Amino acid sequence: MAAACGARRPVLYPNAQLSRVGDAAAQRDVDDCLQRAKQYVSSGGHTEHVATTTAAGAATGAAIGAVGGAITGNPGEAAAVGAATGGTAGLIGGLFGSRAPAPVYSAFVDRCLRERGYDPIGWQ
Repeated sequence: MAAACGARRPVLYPNAQLSRVGDAAAQRDVDDCLQRAKQYVSSGGHTEHVATTTAAGAATGAAIGAVGGAITGNPGEAAAVGAATGGTAGLIGGLFGSRAPAPVYSAFVDRCLRERGYDPIGWQ
């Protein structure tokens, strides 16, 4: 549910098509294009991003901890503490970081909207 609340949507330029159909119909078209993209595009999703940032944080933390531990005389324990700290930082960053859609997903939605006469200008 938290991911759905932060989901970005395309913003449409107020061109002739948007004026002709109105905002409600345009939003239904946006919803349809989003659904089509979800069906046809493998975007990797937000879960993959969180896993990647958690793993990267843990690896970075372990490396930094090992260096610090080598200086203080306990590289193994310091690496474990660094991995736990870095992994937690990566997890938090992944959960609360950018909710930008995958580039292929957003390109699919943008093209779908252009084919319907809209002019998407970005996502928010």
